[in-house]
Amino acid sequence: MDALLIGLLGCLLGEMGDKGQWLLLALSTRFQRTGALIAGIAFAAAANAALGAVAGGFLAPMLGSDARLLFLALALLFLAGGMAWPVKRPDPLANWRIGPFLTAALGLFILGFGDGAQFLILGVAARTADPVLAATGGAIGMFAAWLPVILLREQLFRVLPLRAIRLAGALLFLLGAMGAAISALHLT
Repeated sequence: MDALLIGLLGCLLGEMGDKGQWLLLALSTRFQRTGALIAGIAFAAAANAALGAVAGGFLAPMLGSDARLLFLALALLFLAGGMAWPVKRPDPLANWRIGPFLTAALGLFILGFGDGAQFLILGVAARTADPVLAATGGAIGMFAAWLPVILLREQLFRVLPLRAIRLAGALLFLLGAMGAAISALHLT
């Protein structure tokens, strides 16, 4: 259950105001087919989460307990750094002529490849040795962060203080990384 909750909450917070949301804002403005975009984000979230979880499941048996916890600390640290760094808006994929589903699915999958949320899922899957729950939680978290952009468009960015959310999230992930590293290195 830890893998599910950490993956869900971590990916939800990690995706707030990130490149994926900005790409979806451009796509939801360009395409008026909400259902196809929602299906595309569901596919991208599931694919990114599955890839991270498979990698974590592969690494888990090779690492000892402390090394897995240290790997999770590293994932949290990278996510904290990504959230503290200013977000550059991605290419809106205006030249892609493959429809809303494939544009959203492939665009978000490529954008999320190696991103902080995917690395967090990898770290959670390696630490908990439960890649299915890590992938499920991560996919739900990404989907929950992306869906409001399609439904609310610009209103979401006007209402939410995204910079404050990102800085607070960075601080939370940094504290989590420090706690996990201290525990893994037996410094307490």
